[in-house]
Amino acid sequence: MSNALNTILVERLGCRVPIIQTAMGWVAEPSLVIGSSNAGAFGFLGAAVMTPDEAREKLLQVRRGTDRPFGVNFHSFQPGADKIVDLIIENKDQVRAVSFGRGPNAKMIGRFRDAGILCIPTVGAVKHAQKMVELGVDMVSVQGGEGGGHTGSVPTTVLLPQVLDTVDVPVIASGGFADGRGLAAALAYGAVGIAMGTRFLLTQESPVPEVTKGEYLRASTDGIVLTTKLDGIPQRMVRSKLMDRIEKSGKLGMWARAIEASMAMKKQTGASWIDLLKSARGMTSHGAMPLKQAMMAATMPMLIQKAVVDGDIENGVMATGVVGGRITEIPTCQELIDRIVAEAEQRLQALCATGA
Repeated sequence: MSNALNTILVERLGCRVPIIQTAMGWVAEPSLVIGSSNAGAFGFLGAAVMTPDEAREKLLQVRRGTDRPFGVNFHSFQPGADKIVDLIIENKDQVRAVSFGRGPNAKMIGRFRDAGILCIPTVGAVKHAQKMVELGVDMVSVQGGEGGGHTGSVPTTVLLPQVLDTVDVPVIASGGFADGRGLAAALAYGAVGIAMGTRFLLTQESPVPEVTKGEYLRASTDGIVLTTKLDGIPQRMVRSKLMDRIEKSGKLGMWARAIEASMAMKKQTGASWIDLLKSARGMTSHGAMPLKQAMMAATMPMLIQKAVVDGDIENGVMATGVVGGRITEIPTCQELIDRIVAEAEQRLQALCATGA
């Protein structure tokens, strides 16, 4: 492998290639984390939608399936967050990193660092990257507006160099990446690697039902939309009949979805209404988010679950990056990683030859 691919990300995370498999809720399950990590990438387990008991069992499943280091994603406002933090630290011999969006305070970050666990938040704005660095994180993953799920408005090609020019920690590029050309481009910008979600969702090890994967494959770039109607915050989704109905709904419809999803999450997690309200209020106080939006954001994974777990594409939603519109096949994780590395090395060699 080219020396250019042996970045500080590879060195510090212990993976073989500078590629991160992101922690998509309901998708970044043990099968995908094992597949991506064994293939040479760095996989993140999506524990932000898990109870502590589920997280314990799935951490064990990952450890049974790979001896490679991996990461865990969570958010500090989910029910049982303290117990999940304890689990992460108990598994520090193999859990090399944590990721989060709205995340821990400086004290919790310090606890991870004392345990030798790297903190790698995902940010969508320069000010958020600065704030995370001030709190003591080790790296930041910068997601441009092309990314899936909750996303910002600034394209990766603009946001990435802005953050690189502003912070003094290693930066990972996210949003719009699916192949070796993208990896070579990210390295040329000065990033230490790339993070991919949609591309890993569409692999054979991904637990997403085949019917849902088929719907993703059929989506063109024109069939991927940005909406604020799900929880008041911009999210990028595959366009569907349900999404069209949601786009036409008013404020009462948004509240109805929040209540329905809250009831489903309460049943799924065993959390009390007080726990859910605390979670929502925590998001409100941390991110200056109105309570209605926080309630919906805290429960939105339930709508995603319908599609990516149950295969119910009529009543669920499918988060995706714009890059999903050009993905046409479903390789194994190993096939994907090998191809990306080969393409990246080819592009880097071509650039060097041109420069000579």
